[in-house]
Parts: sequence; structure tokens; C-alpha cells
Amino acid sequence: MVTVHNDASSNFTSTDFLIEGLFDTPELQYLGFSIFLLIYLVIIFGNAIIFLVISWNPHLHTPMYIFLMNLSAIDIVYTSSILPKLLNMIITKNNTISFWGCIYQMYFFLSMACAEVLLLAAMAYDRYVAICHPLHYMALMSLRQAAGQAGIAWSIGFLDPSGHAVLISRLSFCASHVIDHFFCDVIPLLKISCSDTSAVELINYLEGSLILSSAFLLTLVSYIFIISTIVKIKSAEGRRKAFSTCSSHLTCVVIFYGTIICLYMRPTTSYTPKQDKFIALLYTILIPVFNPIIYSLKNQEIKIAFTKFTKKLTY
Repeated sequence: MVTVHNDASSNFTSTDFLIEGLFDTPELQYLGFSIFLLIYLVIIFGNAIIFLVISWNPHLHTPMYIFLMNLSAIDIVYTSSILPKLLNMIITKNNTISFWGCIYQMYFFLSMACAEVLLLAAMAYDRYVAICHPLHYMALMSLRQAAGQAGIAWSIGFLDPSGHAVLISRLSFCASHVIDHFFCDVIPLLKISCSDTSAVELINYLEGSLILSSAFLLTLVSYIFIISTIVKIKSAEGRRKAFSTCSSHLTCVVIFYGTIICLYMRPTTSYTPKQDKFIALLYTILIPVFNPIIYSLKNQEIKIAFTKFTKKLTY
């Protein structure tokens, strides 16, 4: 863990929190700073390029690419709520975060996580329609419907964690102000509260079960139909092409849902800081890095659009 500074020079007050972080030694801190800075730049530039290319090219204004554009925007906000603060803590060795800064960080992180879960479900449905009902694709999945689904994902994402933020902001933290994590998250905050946290845990389970289970069920059912359709395709080349259109999405779904379920759909008594920090790294850092690559940078249409986009900028 990063060494916590709580002496007089650290400007720590009773309303502040101290975030443990990830590293113990200065050598690991500098190496970690370099790695996380590189990862953050890759996430920002990779997702920003995808967003700009799709926005600029009218030929890419189709449901699949509208979802990809929104996914890129979510990943940018997602990681920007965590990594800049983590980088600042590593380089300045000041792990202090204000009470409301902590609440806001938790809120934006949960908002984008919720929005991404719903967007991944919408993308699964889009792949289901494209593979299982290709002749009716334009009727079942229009551009307007895709934009509406993306808007719903953003709206629910911003609304869902508001209950968590309000309830947690009313808790008392008289026992400890040290958060054993690398950012402000729900479970670590509940662990250090000396108040009754049953209301927060209840809303965590209820909202998590409703949104996560619904999105997961839609994704699961979509892939059951997708796989059954692919199996029925007679040619091996046809099966390969059909599966290649959804394999990248399926990979991210498995990693994202798996880590979310492991972290949040369980009681706080089973919380293990070291293990959970590693799991949290998977969906806060690795998935936003992989999304531009596995979704778009291997896509021929994106490559062509990117080439045209760069040529227009240089001439």
C-alpha cells in the first residue's frame, strides 16, 4: 500500500479520508505511476479517437457504432473519476481526499459502471437482432432506437447511485478514516463506518439485483439465441464470421459482469481488501483499455474511417 501521511503537514482534517492505495515501496510507486499514466493516456486517446471517428463519419451512424461511441464516452468518464486522483496520490504521496470529494468519486464511478452494464446489454440485443433476424434488423434496431437505448443507459446510470451517495453521506466515520482501497468505493466506505449500514447494504442488493440481474438476463438470453443460430449455420466460414461479430463483446461481458458480481453482490463481511483491489483493477483499468482495441481497432470499417479522418486533419 502507499504510505499514508496523517501528520500536521498533510493538512488532514476530521472530514477527510485517507486512501491506502496500491504500493508499499518508492520503487513500486514510480513504476506504478509510469504504468498507470501510460494506461490512462491509452484509455483517453484510444476512446477519444473512436468517439471522434464515429461522430465524424456519417457512414458509421448505425446502431452498432452508436453503441460503441457511447461506450467510449463512458470509459473516458469512468476512468477519469479514478485514475487522475490515483496518479496524484502516487506522485505527491498525499493520500488525502475530502469527504465530499470521496462521495463524488464514488457516485461517478457507480454511475458509469451502471451505464456500462446497461449499454453492454443493449449491445448484446443488437448482436442478437443482427445474427438471428438479419432481414428485420432495420425494423427492430433503428438508429433512433439505438440512441434511445443509449440515452436510457446514461439516465439510469446517473439516477441509480444517487441513493447510495445520499445514504453514505449521512453515515458517521468515527472509528477510522482510512479507506483500504485505491479509490472511494461503496464496500470499503461501509467497512469503516460506525453507523448502521444496513440501509445502504439493502439498497445495494436491491438495485444491484434489479439492474444487474435484468441486464445480465437480457445478455444471457441474447447469447443463447445467438449461439443456437450460429450452430445451425452449415458453412464453417459462415459460423466463423457470425461468431467473430460478437466474440469481443462476449469477452468483455464475462470479465465485466464477473468482477462486478464478485465485488458487489455479497455481504461486506466477505470483503478482502487485497483480493478486491486486484479484481477492481480488472474492470476499472483493463476493460477500458481493451474496449477500443477489441471492439473497434480490429474493425475494418473503423480502420478505413480513421484513415480518412487523419487525412482530413493533415490536409
